[in-house]
Amino acid sequence: MKTRFGEAFQPSNHTAGMCHARSGRFLQKTLRLEDRYPGINGIGVIHFLKKDAQEEYLIRRRLERPGFKMFPAHDQNILMPISFIEPEADNAAALGLDVAHEVNRRTAAIASRDTGTAQITGPIVLVQDATSTPGFLFYAPFYDGIQPTSLQLRQTSALGAVYAPFVMSKLMEGLLSRDQRDVRLSITDQNEALYDEHATPDSTTDPAPLYTKQVTIDIYGRQWVLDVRSDLIFRQQNSFAQPTFILICGLLIEVLIITLMVLMSRANSLAVSYANKVTVKLKQQARELEKTNHELEQFAYVTSHDLKTPIRGISGLTEMIREDLDPYFASSDCNPDVSENLNRIMDRVGRMSALTHGIMELSRVGADTVVQPPLRLSEAVESMEFDFALKPGQLSLSSAVDVIHADPSGLRRILENLVGNAVKHHAGTNPLQIGITITQINDRYHLSVTDNGPGIDPRYHSKVFDVFQTLRLNGAPESTGIGLAIVKKTVERHGGQIRLHSTKDQGAVFEFDWPVTPPGVQAKTYEKAA
Repeated sequence: MKTRFGEAFQPSNHTAGMCHARSGRFLQKTLRLEDRYPGINGIGVIHFLKKDAQEEYLIRRRLERPGFKMFPAHDQNILMPISFIEPEADNAAALGLDVAHEVNRRTAAIASRDTGTAQITGPIVLVQDATSTPGFLFYAPFYDGIQPTSLQLRQTSALGAVYAPFVMSKLMEGLLSRDQRDVRLSITDQNEALYDEHATPDSTTDPAPLYTKQVTIDIYGRQWVLDVRSDLIFRQQNSFAQPTFILICGLLIEVLIITLMVLMSRANSLAVSYANKVTVKLKQQARELEKTNHELEQFAYVTSHDLKTPIRGISGLTEMIREDLDPYFASSDCNPDVSENLNRIMDRVGRMSALTHGIMELSRVGADTVVQPPLRLSEAVESMEFDFALKPGQLSLSSAVDVIHADPSGLRRILENLVGNAVKHHAGTNPLQIGITITQINDRYHLSVTDNGPGIDPRYHSKVFDVFQTLRLNGAPESTGIGLAIVKKTVERHGGQIRLHSTKDQGAVFEFDWPVTPPGVQAKTYEKAA
């Protein structure tokens, strides 16, 4: 017997990948996976992308989920990361998994893309399954625009797939519980066991079953072989003629297959329903989030810019008061507190000016849209030596390249903040030493900025990257607490993470990755997929 169920999955312009926790909770409540779809371990979204689109993809993922990572590394020319899965608590280990790394996962995903139909994988072990029992993935592809009608169009317009992971033992427990039938069965895929009750005999096992049958079924691109054998309970309850045995067992097999097919068909319907719900919800959220972020950035920029005028006014008036009081300061009855208070006012004005400038810089991260000349590292180092009044040899550069093309102004801003931070907080008698090291690993640069300053206690490593957070040593100049926040935001917008290695009194090392090539027009795909 061979059966085939399911229709091609045809949603258009789906944006299922750009999911927020709020959407996940909404979908979890409305779909009720545990109650309505036995055996399904979750449901999520996989994106298809070329390797040169990885940077843009990671930038967008980390805007909604800081620290998002893809794993494991592989040498395939296509990437298929899991962007979202629900319920996340049970499937957290799968988030970010690139299913293209493994042949069964990759082959089925490509088959779903190329055929436009739902497909399942060969036997796999799910990364989120602590018991390491066999399972499989169910894929339903979605495309940019209407359902494509040719292989070439399907390959070029595929955005990804809605997918559902199954643990086979859970599927059988929820679908065909052992106590609901008088037969034992195994299911194999190309001689590899997906489920096997024959391998673990128990008190109901019939060593010479009255009835055995092997049935092959075609199911979403795979062939499953069902090996059905009657058990002792069946023997005890059916001690009559062989034709009746055959009839009853044949009916049991039909029930098994139909039940299995109905569940898989429902899984396909679930994928369509899920994608439709996600699309509507996330398009609205994406628009709202983009509008809110833009308004906040504009507010921060305008407010900081407008504050500069009264700050300059306060500074000017303070200078005028100081000049008017010069004769008083030169007299013998001068109160030294007056001059000291004027100095405090000027210090606070300077801090406020630096703070507003920092807020403006933070709000402008990622806003540079004009074509920029490349950053020549040797020239940048010379410029920083002059700007920070460093002596020859205090700032060193060790780099395999001298020219950076990807967001030159953003990288320069990062280096200036890290070098300036080292200069500002250096203390002690040892001469300041700052080193910049750059190496290239595939399509990313690895950069580190090292100093021999006072170091940072590990307790504060995450805190120093927060806006307005600063660790001030006694006697050290005040800081706005924005510089490292700018560094962190700029690095993450380019798909990297800033890492700090430091202990107290042992200096500090800031490390991060940077793209070799600037983001290109591949961003268009993810705007549509969002």
